[in-house]
Amino acid sequence: MENIKRRIKTFTRLRSNTATAGSAELSKNALAFRLESFTGIEVRDEPVILQKYSQDASLFEVRPALVVFPKNSRAIQKLVKFINRRNTAFSQSNLEKLSLTARAAGTDMTGGPLNDSIILDTTKYLNRLKKITGNSAVAEPGMFYRDFEKATLKHGLIMPAYPGSKEICALGGMVANNAGGEKTLAYGKTANYILELKVILSDGKEYLIKPLTKKELEKKLSRSDFESQLYRRLYQLITSNKKLVEAAKPAVSKNSTGYALWDVWDGQIFDLTKLFSGSQGTLGIITQIKFKLIKPKKYSRLLVIFLNNTKPLAKVINQVLKHRPESFESFDDNTLRLALKHLFWQFSWQFLPEIMLTIKNNFRFPKLVLLAEFTADSEREASQKTLAAKSDLEKFHLPARITANKKDTQKYWTARRESFNLLRSKIKGKRTAPFIDDVIVRPELLPEFFPALEKILSRYPIQYTIAGHAGDGNFHIIPLIKHSDQKLRQIIPQLAGEVYDLVLKFNGSISAEHNDGLIRTPYLEKMYGRKVYQLFKEVKNIFDADNIFNPGKKVGANLAYSLNRLKIY
Repeated sequence: MENIKRRIKTFTRLRSNTATAGSAELSKNALAFRLESFTGIEVRDEPVILQKYSQDASLFEVRPALVVFPKNSRAIQKLVKFINRRNTAFSQSNLEKLSLTARAAGTDMTGGPLNDSIILDTTKYLNRLKKITGNSAVAEPGMFYRDFEKATLKHGLIMPAYPGSKEICALGGMVANNAGGEKTLAYGKTANYILELKVILSDGKEYLIKPLTKKELEKKLSRSDFESQLYRRLYQLITSNKKLVEAAKPAVSKNSTGYALWDVWDGQIFDLTKLFSGSQGTLGIITQIKFKLIKPKKYSRLLVIFLNNTKPLAKVINQVLKHRPESFESFDDNTLRLALKHLFWQFSWQFLPEIMLTIKNNFRFPKLVLLAEFTADSEREASQKTLAAKSDLEKFHLPARITANKKDTQKYWTARRESFNLLRSKIKGKRTAPFIDDVIVRPELLPEFFPALEKILSRYPIQYTIAGHAGDGNFHIIPLIKHSDQKLRQIIPQLAGEVYDLVLKFNGSISAEHNDGLIRTPYLEKMYGRKVYQLFKEVKNIFDADNIFNPGKKVGANLAYSLNRLKIY
């Protein structure tokens, strides 16, 4: 009530004194007042709130005009229709068009949920688990994955495509980015587990999206309503560009760049959920997700391998992959050092093997730690797989060990999953700069790719860390920079351009799972070529011709715009 009274007072003052109040301030307050009257929408515009929502886990800062917290789907539908009406009515005025960017937990590393118009937060109210039935679960996009997993594990089930940020991310962001993580090697990414979506499209109505058989698609295409027109135009785009679309699919195990047109239609099933997964909220607002769940393997053993340099990395990875681990992760010496410092009291003497190894190695930390997890339905089988892999690595003469117990194992997974957060919050005077943080090439190409990558990185005056999903050939390279380093605006386009050229030379992807956002959207045409990029623009136009959903992501980005919004103080 106090918030409404304050806004009425401000709105009245501005209306009566337009000569001294700027038009931007007037329109913003008028807009806030108008939206506050909508049933089911909480509106916030206090400076502290706007500052919070101007950032995510990326390099960028973009201050929104307003933040809204819808309480249900009907409120979002009302909001989309209002934006459409308002933009149409003021199309000839000096007022900027409104747009809407959905946001979940704000853990995105690309600037994906940042926008200077309206931010729509789903975590406050749209955060419920609706039901778990059989091998599926229905939930809202603002539900945190950690809470979702606790609920599914009570049924002996899991959605295995969780990212390393599983303790702090939410389901909507996982779908929007087509998230992957430590289990992706065996189970695939988030898109593989989406059975249905409820989505609000640009006409302001909610639709159920799910895989359609050929017969169901024909029925959908025969109608003449708004939804059918979208299906018809997308179907025509894909089928008339069939060879171009198929050739555009990156030759790697996972990819989050662009729109996944190649996964929508296989001649028998038309699955629009594949297009929305990884679309970063640029095609519509997701209000509900139905996930497929699996029964996880009961037993696991962890093999830990220590490398003093990265020269044997590619060969070691390919040797371990022969034994089919369920997960195969990595983190570097900087992360291990932070883990020992900040996680020691949590795990105490469980770190003794690493301490002894460091002493034996002239007090030098191993350059890279590899974690290969082997799972099975029996303890004996899991142990046999792990021992076989360890034995097969003896020819490399590397320190390696099989963890002794659950706490011993957990310390490594905690260090790996918390690697980015440790870097972001515990290194004084420097901060993480994720801009080449998600490259991927096929693992068999790593013997050639990795030395070439390190050669490029060595030419730049930056400190960096390496972690990631070794088994997929997917590495997160995180530069560490000073907070006030003005050179970053020059380094980013130069270094990113060189690294991306190398990745594309090896037929890889510039983003395996973190997606495009403000940082990589400007490079999509470089990766896919002009013709495929034009198809992406057509997709955006089909679903969102007026560009109201998260503009400037996937298509229509400007590198100068992004560089001007770097957090450099």
